[in-house]
Amino acid sequence: MSNPGMEALIPLVNSLQDALSDVCYNYELHLPQIVVVGAQSSGKSSVLENLVGRDFLPRGTGIVTRRPLILRLLHADTVYGEFHHCKGNKFTDFNKIREEIKAETERLTGRNKDISSVPINLLIYSPHVVNLTLVDLPGITKVSVGDQPADIEYQIRKLIMQYICHENCLILAVTPANTDLTNSDALKLAKDVDPQGLRTIGVITKLDLMDKGTDAKEILENRFLPLRLGYIGVVNRSQKDIDGQKDIRAALQAENNFFLSHPAYKHMAHRMGTPYLQKILNQHLSNHIRDTLPGFRRDLESQLRALNKEAEEFRLDDPTSRNKTLTLLIHHFADELKKLIDGTCDNVDTVCLSGGARLNQIFHLRLPNELTKVQPDEIKLRREISYAIRNIHGVRTGLFPPDMAFEAIVKKQISWLKEPCNKFIDMVNEELITTVNQCFDKLTCFPKLREETEKLVTTKIYEQERKCKDLVLQLIEIQLAYINTNHEDFVGFSNLLFSSFAQVIRKGWLTMSNIGLMKGGKEYWFILTAESLSWFKDEEEKEKQYMLPLDNLKLKDIVKGFKSSRFYFSIYNTELRNVYKDQKWLELACCSQEELDSWKVSLFRAGVFPDKVEVSTVSLNSFTDPLLERQVETIRHLVDSYMSIIHKTFRDQMPKTVMHVMVNSVKEFIRSELLSQLYPLRETLMDESPDQQQHRVEVLRKHRALKEALAVIEQVSLSIPLPPPVDSPRIQPSRYKMHHVMHVLRLSVRPPRMAGQATLHFLLLQSITRDTMLPQTVLCIPPPNIFVLDPVGPGDSCRGSRLSMHVHI
Repeated sequence: MSNPGMEALIPLVNSLQDALSDVCYNYELHLPQIVVVGAQSSGKSSVLENLVGRDFLPRGTGIVTRRPLILRLLHADTVYGEFHHCKGNKFTDFNKIREEIKAETERLTGRNKDISSVPINLLIYSPHVVNLTLVDLPGITKVSVGDQPADIEYQIRKLIMQYICHENCLILAVTPANTDLTNSDALKLAKDVDPQGLRTIGVITKLDLMDKGTDAKEILENRFLPLRLGYIGVVNRSQKDIDGQKDIRAALQAENNFFLSHPAYKHMAHRMGTPYLQKILNQHLSNHIRDTLPGFRRDLESQLRALNKEAEEFRLDDPTSRNKTLTLLIHHFADELKKLIDGTCDNVDTVCLSGGARLNQIFHLRLPNELTKVQPDEIKLRREISYAIRNIHGVRTGLFPPDMAFEAIVKKQISWLKEPCNKFIDMVNEELITTVNQCFDKLTCFPKLREETEKLVTTKIYEQERKCKDLVLQLIEIQLAYINTNHEDFVGFSNLLFSSFAQVIRKGWLTMSNIGLMKGGKEYWFILTAESLSWFKDEEEKEKQYMLPLDNLKLKDIVKGFKSSRFYFSIYNTELRNVYKDQKWLELACCSQEELDSWKVSLFRAGVFPDKVEVSTVSLNSFTDPLLERQVETIRHLVDSYMSIIHKTFRDQMPKTVMHVMVNSVKEFIRSELLSQLYPLRETLMDESPDQQQHRVEVLRKHRALKEALAVIEQVSLSIPLPPPVDSPRIQPSRYKMHHVMHVLRLSVRPPRMAGQATLHFLLLQSITRDTMLPQTVLCIPPPNIFVLDPVGPGDSCRGSRLSMHVHI
């Protein structure tokens, strides 16, 4: 059973456990181990103590093992124990080891019989053990007793599954011989995670307590509920032996005598008992470690690569590392801001707008909306135009609209743009600060650095905001300096004269309530121009009903009853002429007050004004002069045309201005100037927060542990030979046997038909075990005509067909 190359792998795993003892719980790396699973009072503790050769585990009624115990057996010249949580303290008295296990268990779980998944690591050094790593888990129980929690069974099963579900774990399923094997909880849990039985070893205890006349021969011969790795029988000390402090060496000798003297087991005594279990466990663990070590190494390398970059950033012990970290953080900050504004972030936000998208919304939605808010009231604007015209004409009666009135109104409206433009800059400033704050996450680890960076960047933003407002004020003053009436988009006075007669001011549905016999009136499609008011049968404008000139028309409000759902106004002729057929006025109705007000404003623009004017202002405010009304309307249209050009210019220039003066300037400042201003303060700025210091220490500790673990693996020679097959036959040998094969070839020999030739007949047998590998010895024919076969057990059922082949002798 000895294999020095494979025996060296066990110390390797122990070295790995030392290197990863502090981080293995957080990393999903499960070291190769043998996990002991069994019900309460199944003999798990006795099996472990027999393997160690010492009494050291707590005993008692109910659940005693309440935390996983990672037990590492190490071959040494002296006997002592050592716990991971108190390194350097060697326990030579195993009673004290027992007490320390109790104390450490109660330290975490208390005295209420609760359990915990945090393991206790124990190293046992002894000349009487082979190198072996085992995990003892709480015994499976069905019913909570005393002050145990009600879900104790669920907690224990969940804890067991956490250990045995991993593929690189060997399961040691302990079952008493005096119970029904089919009801074994340990085997059931093992089958749940290992249905093929590739990593489950059965241990049968309490063979000496079976009823007379019964034995476990079929189980130990692997003929009843067979396991691929078979069963091993052990005989533990009885409670009487334990109370009498029977020496374990004497117990092991008694165990050997039991198997040698028992008629059902004496033929297999050489592969029964605790010493044999030690060898088998060590061999299986060595094989398992050899198979899982490459994958384990890949896992370590993968996690080391993931930590390399972060660990490199955290090396702040020397000034060079601090300077490098400061440079990397500021460059990362600049890149994050650029990506957030340009829309090239790695993680796209699907919940809300941010960064450049919000700036775009301010440019193309908020700015136009703010510009429209400065549109003057129609009545007030027309009054101002009238005042300007009459004041410019003085005592004269002007025949044409004066240019000075146009310029005065236009300049006044241009000056109104200062407020919406400043508000627009404020919105961009606020959004830019919000965007910058989103990029401070990486600087959170260094509070002073973040505070100073935020101060410098915010100061720069406000500085550029002031520059931007000054520049916009200059743009407005530039527009006020010269009114360009030769602009290609400006309608001009001459063009306006030709187009004013056909210019449509408003279209819409109105109800004529005083025309026709229909109750409530009839609805028509109305079109209002600068010269007339026309109405059609429908909005297709094909059947014109009438066209009413606007000369000498006035507007009058009509008050209806409180039950009326419509809003009315009327139009009449000041010379008392009929406006339509025999009607002196037209009574029109709208569906809402807003629609009524809108129609009134449109009629004002066309020169149709209200009939009632305050007496005190009749000489100044009434628009009784048709020529003046025409001039007001002309200048009104010219102002609209020119201001549309101004609005278009500012909608185009404002986003460009803030991008150049504010956004791009701040980005350039962060990219090229921020680091130079922070660099003189680097000694104080690079002080980490307490949380960051703890995180850095943790990252560097994990990084160092992973490197040490990989260094341990590197020490393993790649020329380690494969281990020999485990000498653990599943069933009692009989005539012929082949291990782990799916197809068995049994041959017979006939006399040769001619010299130098023989005919061999093979019988193809199929075993009930579904193994797939054929051994190389099946068709081995040595020179002296000897046919070599492995023995085949009588327990194998087979079916087959006869084949023939010729072999040259």
